[in-house]
Amino acid sequence: MALYPAVTNQASKNTKQIFTRRSFLPEHQSFLWKIETGFVRTFTYLEDGTTVALGLWGPGDIVGKSLSRLEPYQIECLTKVEAKILPPEEWEQPTETLLTHIQRAEELMVIRSYKKVDTMLIKLLAWLSQKFGLEVEKGRLIDMRLTHEDLAEILGSTRVTITRVLGQFEQEGLINRLSLHRIVLREEEIWYYEI
Repeated sequence: MALYPAVTNQASKNTKQIFTRRSFLPEHQSFLWKIETGFVRTFTYLEDGTTVALGLWGPGDIVGKSLSRLEPYQIECLTKVEAKILPPEEWEQPTETLLTHIQRAEELMVIRSYKKVDTMLIKLLAWLSQKFGLEVEKGRLIDMRLTHEDLAEILGSTRVTITRVLGQFEQEGLINRLSLHRIVLREEEIWYYEI
């Protein structure tokens, strides 16, 4: 029994496919995925099961196994996702896509290099709000449905620590936590973490 929808003809290649939250986009060396709506994360994991975040991607971004040499390479939907298969012959801007992947990897590497989890987390939230956030009345809404475990995996921390730090940020007025793991970041309040 196949775990993923088969991609066998041109009609299915040009069709947008819908994936549910926490499902995986099929891996294939001969095509990429263009994210139309929703958000995905790419990751690998170590022999001991430790998850290593490789990137976070949203509408307009291109992801796929052929962009990485890592094994395993997974693409997990953080929200409901609509994605389109992009065969190599339709990949119009390979240089731009590769540069985007390099830049995002570098940005995440710098964020994860801070020594304190609270600094890493506020930097990550600021990065997410700038890349994927929506302007709302009290700040920028990060509507990616990231759980505390997701944030911990991205930063190489623990769920308990992330929960504690998010609570601290909420008490300090840096964020408002909404239902469904959504966060509003009050960007004007985070200036002192930039020092």
